[in-house]
Amino acid sequence: MTGDTLLLHPADDVAVALRELPGVPRGHKVAVRDLAVGAPVRKYGQAIGVVTAPIGVGDHVHTHNLGMGPHDRAYDFGTEVRPVEPPPAPASFQGIVRPDGRVATRNYIGILTSVNCSATVARRIASRASALGEEFPNVDGVVALTHGTGCGMASDGDGIRLLRRTLNGYARHPNFAAILVIGLGCEVNQLTGFDLPDGTPTMTIQELGGTSSTVRRGLEVIGELLPVANAVTREPVPASELVIGLQCGGSDGYSGITANPALGAAADLLVRHGGTAILAETPEVYGAEHLLTRRAVSRAVGERLIERIRWWESYAESMDNNPSPGNKAGGLTTILEKSLGAVAKGGTTPLTAVYEYAEPVTGRGFVFMDTPGYDPVSATGQVAGGANLICFTTGRGSVYGCRPAPSLKLASNRETYRAMEEDMDVDCGAILDGEVTVAELGEQIFQRVLEVASGHRTASEELGFGDEEFAPWQLGAVM
Repeated sequence: MTGDTLLLHPADDVAVALRELPGVPRGHKVAVRDLAVGAPVRKYGQAIGVVTAPIGVGDHVHTHNLGMGPHDRAYDFGTEVRPVEPPPAPASFQGIVRPDGRVATRNYIGILTSVNCSATVARRIASRASALGEEFPNVDGVVALTHGTGCGMASDGDGIRLLRRTLNGYARHPNFAAILVIGLGCEVNQLTGFDLPDGTPTMTIQELGGTSSTVRRGLEVIGELLPVANAVTREPVPASELVIGLQCGGSDGYSGITANPALGAAADLLVRHGGTAILAETPEVYGAEHLLTRRAVSRAVGERLIERIRWWESYAESMDNNPSPGNKAGGLTTILEKSLGAVAKGGTTPLTAVYEYAEPVTGRGFVFMDTPGYDPVSATGQVAGGANLICFTTGRGSVYGCRPAPSLKLASNRETYRAMEEDMDVDCGAILDGEVTVAELGEQIFQRVLEVASGHRTASEELGFGDEEFAPWQLGAVM
């Protein structure tokens, strides 16, 4: 590192601007050597694309002279698996233990909808139930999680299978003390197709005679559930009961240097304590998946990841439609570059399993879930899989929350943290300023995770985020 730039690897062709330089915005890449057209460009010691116009030392390297180019990867399996060292002392948090032994970090009552047609009714019940909830201080709230599908779709196939798996995952999530499920009555996604916990109340608007009667009956049901949900206490539970979804959104040129590796260090600590960290966003590990296969505990696990990569290659028109305009304004040029920074969230421990979208995460350790890169859709899948807390890194300043799982926001740079301080929980820009190392900040993030899991409210919770961000992945035609 100089006062102006940061070289991430001795073999790199570009450095990262730590402040605005002549012709180079902060966070963007500056060439450290002359590069001819067609030459590969390296960052993090890995190729992030090829030169599309001649580049000289000191030039700004971005979309005007850097493109994707060929990016074949040689996949090794398990070559970098290392034993997970146990922690020097066990960590714990104040959790809520459900009767069946599952551990919650929050205590909500949920209202799920089978179809978009029952969304307004569900929201009205939740809104009016908020007044009832004031008498029950141990209940974090009554939340309606609505969506835009459930009908106009095939009655079998991937689309409805994913929707039902997502809804069933939320219905069984430990952060819900109880749920109510509301349908219209004539939709494709019939309530009979759900796999709900025994005793779950359900109702349809058509059977109850319309909106007003359904709202009244819904409020009666919530009134019966509230005293039961309120009868909980927090107690010490081991950190091994934490399942954290790792997310990044609104990334910039610093995300892969500060917030993502710091979160990766925290994820390593969680895994050392026996917990689970879920990396996701398959389009945002594209081009860096070879780094994950090297950590796979078996060839089968690694090949399962590659199978999902190949599915995305056939599904998407172009994988380089990502990065977004905001990512590019922040200094990221190709998906290869973005992915190399994004995988840092996953730390260094072995990859133990690969799950499909919203599939129940039953194993422990560091795992991967196949999701889109769109943050609300991705995090919805992680929560459906069992994540009871989300850690979300951002460079540009994403605003996001995720009921029923609290979302901890990590800003990659000091400017974003200060500009959006009410939305951010952790300032990872301290790494750039030399105030703290990646490992030290990772320890601080882990401790903050334990605090949040114990009931400390995050910035997004204080702002009331989490209802509208429920976004199941929609596949298939709308009919």
